[in-house]
Amino acid sequence: MMALIEFLARWGHGLFGITWIGMLYYFNFVQGEYFKEAEADAKADALKKLAPRALWWFRWGAMFTFITGLYLLHVLGKGMNQYIAVGALAGTFMFLNVWLIIWPAQKIVCGLVEGDAGAAAPKALLASRTNTLLSAPMLFGMFASKHGTYSAEGFTQVIGNFTDPGLLTALGLIVVLEINAIFGKLGPIASVAGVIHMSLLLTAVLFGVVHFL
Repeated sequence: MMALIEFLARWGHGLFGITWIGMLYYFNFVQGEYFKEAEADAKADALKKLAPRALWWFRWGAMFTFITGLYLLHVLGKGMNQYIAVGALAGTFMFLNVWLIIWPAQKIVCGLVEGDAGAAAPKALLASRTNTLLSAPMLFGMFASKHGTYSAEGFTQVIGNFTDPGLLTALGLIVVLEINAIFGKLGPIASVAGVIHMSLLLTAVLFGVVHFL
């Protein structure tokens, strides 16, 4: 019975994750670029009718991805490895960004609550771009976690503690990026091309550090 529950949790985690990240990419790669070119009336209509619907799927996809992820971390227990540690931290920050930054700010932008839309929009954009930046390494960690961490014997070693310098460096870098999501600037992730390139680069850097530091 427990094996079935674990399988359903993994299936749900993947299904909800596809919904969440798919909507994240839609907002960053499609809707945001459309809004830059849309006529004022068309943009206003989309903000009123389209964006709130998309945000519903976005935030609840994030919620249930996070909940099923917590269950799977519980199942892993002492078997958690460097891959999943990096992916889990990135995913946790991404989830918190959705519910604590992006959704509150977007409610103002969409006119669902009162507030300063001019101030809310940049906050939502920075957090959303940061989530896009973290998405590739998060997914890499999730899919690679089964194989453990790299060693001379292959992808088999499991972490015994959190004092490994490569792991601590990777986790620290993710924390720094999250601090920037709250207090910093867009920098090289301002454009769609920039955030895609930086996300792939971040993936290589994080797991290179984990493997070889």
